Amino acid sequence: MTALRPDLAAIAAAVPHGARVLDVGCGDGALLAALRAEKGVDGRGIELSGANVAAAVARGLSVVQGDADTDLGDYPTAAFDVAILSDTLQAMRAPDVVLTELVRIARTAVVAFPNFGHWSVRFSMLFSGQAPRTKLFPYEWYESPNIHYLTVHDFETLVTRQGFKIERRYFLAGSRRVTLFPNLMAEVAVFLVGK
Repeated sequence: MTALRPDLAAIAAAVPHGARVLDVGCGDGALLAALRAEKGVDGRGIELSGANVAAAVARGLSVVQGDADTDLGDYPTAAFDVAILSDTLQAMRAPDVVLTELVRIARTAVVAFPNFGHWSVRFSMLFSGQAPRTKLFPYEWYESPNIHYLTVHDFETLVTRQGFKIERRYFLAGSRRVTLFPNLMAEVAVFLVGK
């Protein structure tokens, strides 16, 4: 697979060849472009940033400008095999509604997010007494795009409450796969969720 960030590579590995894919919050389209080139997917994207939409379209991708918090309801039920939400859930106003919409419009939702339960975040708060600033979360609290600070356990609880099923989990610390104590040791979590 084209050189992708480790979390995007984990997502790409979970996408079947030839799948119909919707990448929600697709950024500049790097993941969609890699999936199209190497897995032959029929890919679409939705992205809030106009500059990122322009960059994705310049790659020859089918990407529209839209807001996942409000626009996912416009997509038909079961229109896609896979819906991807990467590094975006924590910035959604209503993550529970977005998750429900992802599972409605695709057989499988692949959701990746930074784990705010990682030990470095915990220590940062413990010792500084302030909102965490780590290499994973470099923003000041007032400029952060993150409005929900979720952990691996929080997401698993949400999936259970929504009545969905976790099909697979991947936990990463940098490019290394984490197998023990993921809520403490994983920097990024990738979940495959279905009905």
